Amino acid sequence: MKIDTGSTAWMLASTALVLLMTPGLAFFYGGMTRAKSVLNMMMMSWVAIITVTIAWVLYGDSLSFGKGNGFVGGLEYLGEHGLVNSASRSAGIPDLVFSAFQLTFAVITVALISGAIADRTKFGAWAVFSVAWATLVYFPVAHWVWGGGWLSSLGIEDCAGGTVVHVNAGAAGLALALVLGKRRGWGKDPMRPHNLPLVLLGAGELGSLPHRPYSTPSAIFFVRFGTGFFAAGFSAASTARAVDTSRSRRTTRGSFSGSTPL
Repeated sequence: MKIDTGSTAWMLASTALVLLMTPGLAFFYGGMTRAKSVLNMMMMSWVAIITVTIAWVLYGDSLSFGKGNGFVGGLEYLGEHGLVNSASRSAGIPDLVFSAFQLTFAVITVALISGAIADRTKFGAWAVFSVAWATLVYFPVAHWVWGGGWLSSLGIEDCAGGTVVHVNAGAAGLALALVLGKRRGWGKDPMRPHNLPLVLLGAGELGSLPHRPYSTPSAIFFVRFGTGFFAAGFSAASTARAVDTSRSRRTTRGSFSGSTPL
């Protein structure tokens, strides 16, 4: 299949931008935690880039986008086999570029979960969990929706990652929070965010970068992108009315937490 240079350039730019969302998430989560936990919190996002990338290249791409069956992909793309100099999976886009773009969403999905378990897990345990969860949950669910699996066969579409990314990560975060329980000292020790500028920096990165822009023609994307910014602004204005229980006033942290699309 002939490669479309314009589409390929757009996808490469989008891949780089979506990858930047994970460091943005690290800043956002890091600023929201206490000073003693900031390094662990930020590194949980950073290590996801490493662990999920290795798993994706070895077998994740194949389990997500291989032919397989309705529940999990096949093994034809193990180690990205057969994807070099190929453009068969997305019209006009090299398969390796498509794979790299999809990888960035696998990374950010795993990193999103870490915010639900701040102060409650060791770094090594999280690194192991990130690989296990991506393998057992993310890759199959990505196949269900984006890889031609059973949800896709029902006509379900996910152009922005609402199912594969947000619902998936949200359910995992809730489950982990229930299993691990409350933080030590909860209700007794102060647990205020230690660095508001980090929160604003992370929120700025997360709120200004595109989500799955390749899904629509560029003109339609920019319309949706503008609509998204309007929705985020409205959300920020609404959430800013959230009351800080100790000070009984609106907070910048509440405003930016509400406006962040993730």
